[in-house]
Amino acid sequence: MQARIGVLLVNLGTPDNPKTPAVRRYLREFLMDGRVIDVPFLTRFILVNGIIAPFRAPKSAREYQKLWTPEGSPLKIYSEKSQVLLQEALGPEYKVVLGMRYQNPSLEYALGQLKDQGLEKIIVIPLFPQYASATTGSVHDKVMELVRKWQIIPEMEFVHNFYHHPRFVEAFKIIAQKYLEEETYDHFVFSYHGLPERQIRRGDASGLCLKKAQENPELAGQPNCCAQIHPHNQSCYRAQCFETTRQLVQALGIPEEKYTVCFQSRLGRAEWVKPYTEDLVKELAKAGVKKVLAFSPAFVADCLETTIEVGETYKEEFEELGGEHWQLVESLNVHPLWISLLKELVLPRASVREKPAQMPSTL
Repeated sequence: MQARIGVLLVNLGTPDNPKTPAVRRYLREFLMDGRVIDVPFLTRFILVNGIIAPFRAPKSAREYQKLWTPEGSPLKIYSEKSQVLLQEALGPEYKVVLGMRYQNPSLEYALGQLKDQGLEKIIVIPLFPQYASATTGSVHDKVMELVRKWQIIPEMEFVHNFYHHPRFVEAFKIIAQKYLEEETYDHFVFSYHGLPERQIRRGDASGLCLKKAQENPELAGQPNCCAQIHPHNQSCYRAQCFETTRQLVQALGIPEEKYTVCFQSRLGRAEWVKPYTEDLVKELAKAGVKKVLAFSPAFVADCLETTIEVGETYKEEFEELGGEHWQLVESLNVHPLWISLLKELVLPRASVREKPAQMPSTL
């Protein structure tokens, strides 16, 4: 049976190996994306190639070496396994491929597997639960840049987010429950990848974002515009992170005073969305908190930011400051509910517009 629908899964990417030259190549491609570092091209070029990549690559390479397995990068391994499992779940009417926004397998390679296949539709699923211009937006941008060169472009549909999908919440709940059965925790940390505040404000059409919300609290319903999802902030990354947390907290029965939302992985001197995870670690230890269960729900596959940054670096800092136990809840990876979620993202989008009836010959 020939496939009718193409499904493109897209994750962020990973270096080809954990050595400094490969990490430098990855950082250069990643950070030269104008949606990641949103400053003028010349400034970005000098910053990335003259400062960040040369000095950051050796340090990042050492971190990747801690993460690497004999099979390669966990992010790539889990993404490839998800592709295979989703293909099995969907069947032969679908062709599922995987591309990375940066490095390999490239988006150009992945789309090449779908081109000229006579597909009626391609569904693009960026593997980022919450929408951000620097992640999902960048994937959409690059896919359109590549596909617009095709002679025949099939119907396209892009998944925007899945931060509040019931199976997303349920999968994290199930993974976390095994730790809750083993230990009693004083506090729960929900750490999301950070973004510069300016990127959040640039995407805000309502004028309510971050500090601006303080000026118009009646429009948002309360001073913090991220306190609930509403029409003004439904596409805001920060608001979506808070909503993911609210749903996880409710599912797990965590009291309001026992959890904190925070943001990690700052780069440069600009103001990023707050609170910062690194500051929170110190505050918790200073307050006498001894046992922390940490979540990283901006990622669906374990990677440098989860396993090393949240799982090891913050753990070491917390315990050095007097904390007793810091436990990371791993990502969804290849959990059955994750594959089921992906399938549920595809099936409602798999219908295509009816083809016009064949015109009768006039000859």
